[in-house]
Amino acid sequence: MALETSPERPAPVRQIANLVAGWIDRLGAVWVEGQIAQLSRRQGMNTVFLTLRDPVADVSVSVTCSRQLFDSLNPPVVEGASVVVHARPTYYANRGTLSLRADDIRMVGLGELLARLERRRQLLAAEGLFARELKRSLPFLPGCVGLVTGRDSAAERDVLENARRRWPAVRFRVLSSAVQGPNAAAEVIEAIGVLDRDPDVDVIVVARGGGSVEDLLPFSDEALIRAVHSARTPVVSAIGHEQDSPLLDLVADVRASTPTDAAKLVVPDVAEEVERVTRLRDRGRQVLGAWLSQQQHHLDAVRARPSLGDPRSGLDDRSGEVDDLRDRARRTIGHQLDRAHDDLAHRLARVRGLSPLATLQRGYAVVQDGGGHVVTSVTQVAVDAPLQVRVADGRIAATTTAATPDSGDQENRG
Repeated sequence: MALETSPERPAPVRQIANLVAGWIDRLGAVWVEGQIAQLSRRQGMNTVFLTLRDPVADVSVSVTCSRQLFDSLNPPVVEGASVVVHARPTYYANRGTLSLRADDIRMVGLGELLARLERRRQLLAAEGLFARELKRSLPFLPGCVGLVTGRDSAAERDVLENARRRWPAVRFRVLSSAVQGPNAAAEVIEAIGVLDRDPDVDVIVVARGGGSVEDLLPFSDEALIRAVHSARTPVVSAIGHEQDSPLLDLVADVRASTPTDAAKLVVPDVAEEVERVTRLRDRGRQVLGAWLSQQQHHLDAVRARPSLGDPRSGLDDRSGEVDDLRDRARRTIGHQLDRAHDDLAHRLARVRGLSPLATLQRGYAVVQDGGGHVVTSVTQVAVDAPLQVRVADGRIAATTTAATPDSGDQENRG
């Protein structure tokens, strides 16, 4: 029954809110289909908040569920997934908001597909296939670029034209393959293997234009991901547009947002490099010129010294010093020799004065008996005994005629 109201008898807000809540409660639990537009898992809360959007009309509704229900979903729910929710509508009168309290969530259509891809991503990430430390740097200027793309596709033209515009001398080896459909992953794997075995290929680009999630599904194939992970040649993923993110982007060494961006990543811009070389050359000239100027200044300062201006002046000064030192040495040595000579003469005189010959030269003599013994007393000789008298310049033979003791000596002895 409709509520009867009038300007004179209006219904209060609380009554209307309670009536709306009652009508919604009578709706009971319902199955609702939509797309997860927003997902919020707040730390420390047992409730997960979702926003369910109608993919056709611009209509959305809030959904809540328990964390236990959300964590038990397999595959897990991700934003953008299509789901069917079994929930009971609830109208919160105090806030005037409508919410669905879900007790069951199921994936459908694209949502199930996205969930499977998310689960595959988690499993491959757990194996370490997406580890950052495995990423290899691209060569600065590859000798040959391998390109895997659709035959005569816009992606192929974008890569080739933009790369050759940046570096006209770049060489490509292009292998065409299917880029969607059931055979796409196998053909891309085969092409990557061929290019990886080619020693001339320095980098491999896998390129494709944009498309739906289903169209880009081959580039999330697990076999393709493992093939790129095992490749020895760096791989650039250029699949779709900026918002597209197949699993190939995660395992590739470099992700390009578009095929055009891939061309910019694999080869340098010749104009920029020429400008850089010119700038470095000019800088080198400036540095070298400044260094040469500094060295020239040092050389001029050295050459300005008097010793280098007239080297002979220094030699003349040093020659005079050498002559003075030589004369001084001669005088010093002469004085030392004179003193040594005087000292030697003095010592020689002392030695000579102490020698027996000097004593003999002063008039003394040495008397020896017939046996050659020195006679020091009259008692050592007899009358008529032969004697030899040693004087300074020879020997005198004599015979004893008498041997008389000296009376003075006797007294002294007595």
